[in-house]
Formats: sequence, C-alpha cells, structure tokens
Amino acid sequence: MKPINEMKMSFESRSCNESFARSAVAAFIAVLDPNVEELSDIKTAVSEAVTNCIVHGYKENIGKVYIHVKIFEGARISICIKDKGCGIPDIKKAMEPLYTTCETGERAGLGFSIMESFMDNLKVRSKPGKGTSVTLEKSIVSKGK
Repeated sequence: MKPINEMKMSFESRSCNESFARSAVAAFIAVLDPNVEELSDIKTAVSEAVTNCIVHGYKENIGKVYIHVKIFEGARISICIKDKGCGIPDIKKAMEPLYTTCETGERAGLGFSIMESFMDNLKVRSKPGKGTSVTLEKSIVSKGK
C-alpha cells in the first residue's frame, strides 16, 4: 500500500538527538490528531528504538540513525528506525524481557518489550556487522478524542 505522506531523516548517534527524533516524529504525525496517550506511546517507542541504535548499535562509536515515517489511509503509521551498527546476533534472545548486552548495569533490558506493548506491531531485522532495522506500526484510533 502506498503512503499518503512520508518523511525521512538521519542524524548522528548522539544521545542528545534522541529527544529530537521523538519530537520530530510526533510533529510529523500530529496531522492525524492523536490523543495524549497515543502520542506518548509513539514517542516512547521511538525513544526506545533510537536509544537502542545509540547504545547498542554503535556502542562507543558515532554513526547515523535513520528514520522513515509513513502515514497511510485510515490513520495508520509506520516508523522505521535503523542503524548500520554492530547488528544483533540473536533477535529472539534480544527481545526477551530483561535481556541486555549492557555490561554496566545501567540498562534494564526492556526496550523491545516497551516498543511491543505501546505499538500495534513491531518488526526487528538485523544482520551482525550490518545493522538493525526496527519497524513500529500503529493505528491512530482516537482522531483527537
């Protein structure tokens, strides 16, 4: 299905850009008039995906994070967030609640669980050494109500 509107952007994998990504996506989908809960869910899922790119995908390096947002008929959105970082060797394991590769103890390992609970659909694709792509999908049902 062809989108009725879309936007692409990229930025460096610096933690200061996580809030920019969240706000940019929220501004783009504002035309669908999501309610506060829907908007909060989307912003949180975007934050988690972008943070994964920064913290896990690129680790101590700086790379690019890419976001492609599509709006479809019926107020459906698709948000693809990807990196060209280290990739995930075992996606199934990485998606388990409380699993993290962070060795400092600063991460709870709940990112994918949060994305999955706040969105209608979550797809994760990854190749070790090539990067990871996370696609978040959601229908805006409130229409501002």
